[in-house]
Amino acid sequence: MHALILGGAGFVGLHLADRLVADGHRVTIVDDFSRGRDDERIAALRAHPAVDVRSADLTSAASWAGIPRGYDQIYLLAAVVGVRNVEADPARVIRVNTLTALHLLDWLIPGERIFFSSTSEVYAGGVDAGIVPVPTAEDVPVMVSDVTAPRFAYAVSKLLGEAAFVHGARAKECSAVVGRFHNVYGARMGTDHVIPEMALRALRGEDPFRVWGADQYRAFCHVDDAVEAMLRLMACPEAAGEIVHIGDDSAETNIADLAGLVLDLAGAKPTIERLPAPPGSVTRRCPDLGKLRRLTGFEPTVALADGVRRTFDWYRGWWERADSSGPLDGGQNVPRQPAPQGSPTR
Repeated sequence: MHALILGGAGFVGLHLADRLVADGHRVTIVDDFSRGRDDERIAALRAHPAVDVRSADLTSAASWAGIPRGYDQIYLLAAVVGVRNVEADPARVIRVNTLTALHLLDWLIPGERIFFSSTSEVYAGGVDAGIVPVPTAEDVPVMVSDVTAPRFAYAVSKLLGEAAFVHGARAKECSAVVGRFHNVYGARMGTDHVIPEMALRALRGEDPFRVWGADQYRAFCHVDDAVEAMLRLMACPEAAGEIVHIGDDSAETNIADLAGLVLDLAGAKPTIERLPAPPGSVTRRCPDLGKLRRLTGFEPTVALADGVRRTFDWYRGWWERADSSGPLDGGQNVPRQPAPQGSPTR
């Protein structure tokens, strides 16, 4: 099998590429490397005979002419993500995420199979309004409570992408499945997400240790489980045209307990400072995975304690290498200063 991963140098894309190569498949990675890092992990893939790594601006229609054709599976993971990035430049979020999706639809030829990555943020407004139950299934109303709020630019862009691939793929005689990710975490996910952000603050000895939205609940999903779910959906003919939640509903944790887990791994016992949750952050998020189970038989396998330990160990190694050698991962420094109030993203 030959897979095309658009945004393959990013967090989920890199883990997906590693898995596909380990399973004996060919992979073409296309990324503009504005967020996905051209680091030692990409260098290792680039050196593999089954992998082709290409740099391209997927918002430019001209770039698509240079991408070879002939793939068994296409994964669209390229997007501007992360609350800090979204709030800093919501116009860029709309432009990049929308243009990339629409250019891919224009580029497709009949018979191709596509995975479009979406997000639980598309229905977050409904959870906050009390009209969407938790755990949450795919058939709930999607809702953006305030289209003028910069944070919701991401949800709007992904909603447009969902509609584009549900309807557009059918019009192009292609098969598409939309996967809504729920709090996926793991090694090499950057520093703008709650688990690595906590890990790095714990490693530098922050005291008091700030915890935003300590009473909020999340169901975190390790990236290995997310990749397994993606592959199962792409191998399932019945998933064509469906929107399916991807996550881990086996255990919910509140953010205070997550902080305790991270601090234990760091061997730290600071005073905890509880702070208000960031604006727009839902009080509880957990997917209903009934559809994913019915279609694929998927069950999450990575327990939270194990996944957080693996993630923490990776970031501790990254931190230690940064201390001795300076900037890592495409020149991005490990953050040394306290994060802005309300910055954790989840």
